[in-house]
Amino acid sequence: MPPPPDQPLRILHAVRAPVGGIIRHILDLANGQADRGHHVGILADGLTGGERADKALAEIAPRLALGVHRMAIRREPSPDDLLVWARMTLLIRKLRPDVLHGHGAKAGAFARLRRRSDDRIRVYTPHGGSLHYPLNTFKGEFYARLERTLMNSTDLFLFESAFARDTYQRIVGTPRGIVRSVFNGVTPEEFEPVVTAEDATDIAYVGEFRHIKGADLLIDAVARLHTGGRKLTLTLGGDGEEMTALKAQVEKLGLAGSIRFIGHVKARYGFSKGRLLVVPSRGDSMPYVVIEAGAAGIPMIGARVGGIPEIFGAESTALFAPSNVDAMAEAIGAALADPQATAERAVVLRARIARHFSQQAMVEGVLAGYRTAFADH
Repeated sequence: MPPPPDQPLRILHAVRAPVGGIIRHILDLANGQADRGHHVGILADGLTGGERADKALAEIAPRLALGVHRMAIRREPSPDDLLVWARMTLLIRKLRPDVLHGHGAKAGAFARLRRRSDDRIRVYTPHGGSLHYPLNTFKGEFYARLERTLMNSTDLFLFESAFARDTYQRIVGTPRGIVRSVFNGVTPEEFEPVVTAEDATDIAYVGEFRHIKGADLLIDAVARLHTGGRKLTLTLGGDGEEMTALKAQVEKLGLAGSIRFIGHVKARYGFSKGRLLVVPSRGDSMPYVVIEAGAAGIPMIGARVGGIPEIFGAESTALFAPSNVDAMAEAIGAALADPQATAERAVVLRARIARHFSQQAMVEGVLAGYRTAFADH
């Protein structure tokens, strides 16, 4: 039988790559659930994440009654997946979770391949993942078919944005399971203001260096502004697979004296290195960097794409057309030309974040989803 409402839940979060916003989400969720007396565990790939993931998981491990478990999980489909499946099956038998919560496409598939159980729910949070691939590509069609196969083997869908929910239903279909949208949230400490550094550049970017994040578009926008006579400076905080290509792009455009790379840094440190944060994403579901910056009162503009308008508010003048270098350059110029209006927008956004994007609301929303799924189960 499902656990009684007053009994702590045994919750196992599974994720392939413990990096970026997805692991931030899981850590915040696991901490909040542990604070409320639930028995929580995390299963994650042991091949990715590097020292940052090792450190973050080691820090939270003492708080998790079901522990932290690492095993090699390949990004692409692989014969090794059979071994992962066998090891995961043994781990589930040992831990006996009431909630098996898969995050991202790969871990979500493993979690939902488990046959239905009267005393366990299977939960899935896509975090973008397979939904980012266009349907007219091989990967897009493959992952859409996989998602359709698993759609009705899912007791609860938890989407971090209405955009992710609507995209899933458009690409995959409308599931029979419970569907809930619960925003990502930040902790009370993240509402503390960030002091601008003395060596701050005009603009800052903080995030991964991946095509979907659009750092290359931002570099092109700075080049466009330079051509127009505005010699702005930019700090790029982050790392990733496009690091080498981005540095080559800066050199090719003759911007080495105006753009600096500071490597992977904590978000708040990265925010301090610019007077205006720019979020140039080609696609995003519910990026933590926007919520964190908004909570800290950072002057910011972002692409009108994915779930970003849900954070700013759909009518916000801080949003610009995505994948459009001219629109981004124009928005940067306008924001820097009227610092008072830009600062006032930041104050309004900070209040909006406090109302709708707190860690407490996120944890309570997810737990409420679990309980609803158990009641329906």
